Amino acid sequence: MITVLRLGHRAGRDPRISTHCALVARALGAGKLIYTGEHDGGMEASVKKIVGNWGGPFEISHEKSWRKVVREFPGKSVHLTMYGLPLNKEIPKIRKAKDVLVVIGGEKVPMEVYHAVDYNIGVTSQPHSEVAALGIFLNEYSRGKCLDRKFKDAKISLVPQKCGKKIIS
Repeated sequence: MITVLRLGHRAGRDPRISTHCALVARALGAGKLIYTGEHDGGMEASVKKIVGNWGGPFEISHEKSWRKVVREFPGKSVHLTMYGLPLNKEIPKIRKAKDVLVVIGGEKVPMEVYHAVDYNIGVTSQPHSEVAALGIFLNEYSRGKCLDRKFKDAKISLVPQKCGKKIIS
């Protein structure tokens, strides 16, 4: 299972970006997002509502300490950073892990994170967002299979269209 750890959520500043991290995580194959920083019940409720309508499984939870999450995670931990080793060279090793914790930043990432994880991976060595890095990583990790994902218990689904929108409720 893939778990995403979002570092340093700031309720007044980050609810939209953290929600987008959760949406990308869910849509592209992760089973859970854990966030640290400020607890944000509204952001959690928004993600849970989406899961309730569009299906799952997907969980979201808050944890006070990122250190505890990384230390106690049973699989491999991967920090996505523009300073890391190239994704395309390291992904074959990462795919061998049964469980993967994908760590993405919010506020400035403490240097301690770089030392605490198993891999520091760069999807590119240019400035980019954690949402983009997460999406690219999950797509590469699944070899593109995440793009065809089906969700259990969906109340809403889409029918692909060349033009227009067709929603099934």
